[in-house]
Amino acid sequence: MSNASADAPLVTIFGGSGFVGRYATRALAKRGWRVRAAIRRPDLAGHLQPMGAPGQVMAVQANLRYPDSIRAAIQGADAVVNLVGILAASGKQTFEALQADGARSVAEAAKTEGVTSVVQMSAIGADETSKARYARTKALGEQAVLEACPEAVVLRPSIVFGPEDEFFNRFAEMSTISPFLPLIGGGNTRFQPVYVGDVADAIANAVTGSATPGTTYELGGPEVASFRTLLDRMQNWTGRKRAYVSLPFGLAKLSALFTKPLPSGLRPLTVDQVRMLETDNVVSQAAVDEGRTLADVGVERATALGAIVPQYLERFQPRGQFTHYRG
Repeated sequence: MSNASADAPLVTIFGGSGFVGRYATRALAKRGWRVRAAIRRPDLAGHLQPMGAPGQVMAVQANLRYPDSIRAAIQGADAVVNLVGILAASGKQTFEALQADGARSVAEAAKTEGVTSVVQMSAIGADETSKARYARTKALGEQAVLEACPEAVVLRPSIVFGPEDEFFNRFAEMSTISPFLPLIGGGNTRFQPVYVGDVADAIANAVTGSATPGTTYELGGPEVASFRTLLDRMQNWTGRKRAYVSLPFGLAKLSALFTKPLPSGLRPLTVDQVRMLETDNVVSQAAVDEGRTLADVGVERATALGAIVPQYLERFQPRGQFTHYRG
């Protein structure tokens, strides 16, 4: 681990304690950067301390709904990364407040503080005309950031996998309590899952100048697979056999409405997530042709699903994660 000195460059990472944030924190700390993780609950960010040398990683309080806290978190920084995003709205933490207005506030504060190295995390499928609020506000956030900071780098990953992900873990957990799994829209939607460590390296590369300013990159892994294929592989890795129930998109949205009162951990999908499944989530041919992919931001060997996912899905094995060690 790098021993960053007090005069090492400083990066402020909004959402630095989240799924992608913790990996981005570690990637930048390894490169000698001091990391200021700007989050709502710094008291819950103790897991970030081992990511760097003593004093290299610091958590500070910031909320994208309060511009003053954003400016305070950016003061003195050499680079700014905004990773804040939500999969489901809750109270005042709405898609508009965080992914659109919040992104604008971060970019405007960075501009005011004279920070020119800005990285905005978006998502493949971001589209201001989308019916999905997630996709629509991601696109609005991109626009706001590039208006304030034209030299900003925008990263659009497909679904991100890793030990703390919300995809494989969610459906693996569902398979432990349900006799069937839902195939939304027949399970034909295509994805290009990308490893969280590769996304973190792309972020670090963009911060350190390996990306073209003002460019939007689309990040996908080495495999394109349908929703059903991903569920098949999940079941194989967990040793479970669950039947599939094909749900047309309309019926899936109705089901999501009925399960809305349940805690998010018990809900298969939200209406917004069902809407996202109506469109393939893969790197576009335009991004490939124009050199705006994971490889073009310096991550030339993307990590395959099979190299990572089986390890963290082991705990969902029917007889426990150590079954295969018992002879």
